[in-house]
Amino acid sequence: MGKKNIFERFVWFDSRVKSGRFPNATKLAKRFEVSKKTAQRDIDFMRDRLSCPLQYNNNDKGYYYEEDSFNLPLTYLSSDELTSLLLVKKMLQDTGGPFIKNELASIVKKISGILEKHAAISESIDRAFSFELIKQLPVEDKVFKSVLWACLQRKQLDFTYYSPGRDEYNNRVVDPYHALNYMGTFYVIAYCNLRKKLRSFVLGRISNLKVLDSTFTVKKDFNIKKYLQSSFGIYKGKPREVVTLRFSPRKARWIKGQHWHRDQKTRTLEDGSLELSFPVASFLEIEMEVLRHGADVEVVSPKSFRERIKSTVSQILEIY
Repeated sequence: MGKKNIFERFVWFDSRVKSGRFPNATKLAKRFEVSKKTAQRDIDFMRDRLSCPLQYNNNDKGYYYEEDSFNLPLTYLSSDELTSLLLVKKMLQDTGGPFIKNELASIVKKISGILEKHAAISESIDRAFSFELIKQLPVEDKVFKSVLWACLQRKQLDFTYYSPGRDEYNNRVVDPYHALNYMGTFYVIAYCNLRKKLRSFVLGRISNLKVLDSTFTVKKDFNIKKYLQSSFGIYKGKPREVVTLRFSPRKARWIKGQHWHRDQKTRTLEDGSLELSFPVASFLEIEMEVLRHGADVEVVSPKSFRERIKSTVSQILEIY
């Protein structure tokens, strides 16, 4: 009984307080076969960290709630579930912007305090686990909160957007459907009233943002899961081409088993090389991926993409 989850003790103690039985550390210790000191620490934790309005009644030698309407904000969680929560906490700290880190600080503190004090783990999550993302584009706190709020409340957004490809700024009024963190960078998937199409906007390139009073309705044919799975990478929309890449036998050992797209097809050749095919809506992101693998990958098709890579490689050679 001494190893029972602390939450079960919280729930039991809370139920006894609400029923007017004036529980105390002695009764809690006896019920769960823990020491009186452990039981008192549990009670102190409920009062100080969980904001339970506990008061001690000297006549009845037990605790009661100063506020009758108080409800304990807990559900029963196992140690494994608590560990998972702490992993989420770590992920939020490592990958989130200022809004996540600051606004959720109190929740993170409670999760950390409960698990690190009571869960049976040999070392802290901070030492054992972390997320490291590179090439992130920082997001202003105001932009992050406004975009998230607009997505939840179905409010239109008005902002200035910088397009690095065109090196220009444009004013956009959009219907924000969904906020997305892709490879460490935050995007908002929105219906652009200028282009009359769905677009993905990088939050770090948004400025002069305003949340409008006007609301919108998400188009009936929009499904976020289908949209995200429609083609390779962040560039979405109707797949334009099916790309086939051939990896060298050496590189194939790393590529084999990787998931690039839900509709991908693979084929292992006699020499050990691997062919990987999948749909794309834009060549831009997959071009960067091909160049990253250097001479260990060849574009088999389509011809237009193959010629594009040849042109890029020729320009690289001119530099060197």
